[in-house]
Amino acid sequence: MLLMFGTLLFCLAIGVPVFACLGIAAGLAMLQFGLDLLSAPQTIFESLDSFTLMAVPFYILAGNLMQTGGISRRLIHLANSIVGWLRGGLGASSILTCMFFATMSGSSSATTAAIGSSMIPAMEKKGYPKNFAAACVAVGGELGAIIPPSLTMIVYGLVANVSIGSMFIAGILPGLLVGCSLMLTIVLVASLRGFDNVTRVSPGVWLSNVYTALKGSILALLMPVIILGGIYSGIFTATEASVVAVLYGLLVGGLIYRELTLRDLIKTFIDSAVMTGVIMLIVGCAALFAYMLTLNQVPQTFGRFIVEIAGGPIGFLLLANLLLFVAGMFMEAFALIIILVPILAPIAVQFGIDPIHFGMIMIVNICIGMVTPPVGVNLFIACQIANLPIEKLLRPLGIFLAVLILDVLLISYIPWFSMAFL
Repeated sequence: MLLMFGTLLFCLAIGVPVFACLGIAAGLAMLQFGLDLLSAPQTIFESLDSFTLMAVPFYILAGNLMQTGGISRRLIHLANSIVGWLRGGLGASSILTCMFFATMSGSSSATTAAIGSSMIPAMEKKGYPKNFAAACVAVGGELGAIIPPSLTMIVYGLVANVSIGSMFIAGILPGLLVGCSLMLTIVLVASLRGFDNVTRVSPGVWLSNVYTALKGSILALLMPVIILGGIYSGIFTATEASVVAVLYGLLVGGLIYRELTLRDLIKTFIDSAVMTGVIMLIVGCAALFAYMLTLNQVPQTFGRFIVEIAGGPIGFLLLANLLLFVAGMFMEAFALIIILVPILAPIAVQFGIDPIHFGMIMIVNICIGMVTPPVGVNLFIACQIANLPIEKLLRPLGIFLAVLILDVLLISYIPWFSMAFL
């Protein structure tokens, strides 16, 4: 077991892709415990043979359609008209746009890529330091995994055997909390450092600008209403909603906005297929790794250890947050969920913590991992767009990490944020 974990951490440290690390670790575990080689592909196949997981490729495709179909551009215009008049408003509008886009894409990486390609150059022209602009988009992109519909919520619901619709409802207030705290941080930093000079507008002009932008983006804003409304009303399931999202994206981007060409459509399908393949590899290898841990009774042993040292729900949540923060620095979101949920969720229930509430704690922690090196997916995407080395983002990122850690503690110890609408 030490060999297995040691190899996993070493491979992650030297930059080997996450699914390859999990495959290497699972392979060593198979050799160590004598697992039949034929059972490995069977375990991987069974982990992917799920109706719920069918939502993953469709939500990825829907998010890519939003990006190429002109929807993301209209959402940026709407967000900028709402908060762009503030000092730091352009940075705040990037967070608000990420919140809008998150209600459609379900993916943090897709949100970062879609919004960053437009907002990072725009913020740089407005006087923002490039590294601060890239950090804004990176932390804003994580809202794609917190605000419903979310792929991480779907995988958590599948592994923890809880209602995905309930997870979606639970994510509303935490998403608003994280988004608003990030916008406030950007406005305060911009005011203190004196960048992003803006021209004040009268309330009448502001309302007129918002109304004009709202008319242009109303069809885009209807998409989350249709998706979430259909799920909550019972018209269709979360998986079926992903198909509805794709059809709506095709209709709006291709037939109404007329910005989705045949060439764009082919590229979108290819990109979505590649992204889906990567995610499914991660899920399959993580499931095999988790299966090996279960065979060796690691969840039970680790669970007893946590119960002994936690002392109660407050101590358990503190330990769980610390573990998830550290693990999120080295592991991809889906792998983290599949490996740690079977270990931590039963302990949370044992301490009287609702699995939906614990799911939101886990997901927000995982999202912080998306913007922490060395395996911060959103950081790499933002750095690629801004053409910056990752170390340039560390200083501005520290401010946002402090805010995100405070958000996690609020969500952890105030269950109302997750359970208010349930």
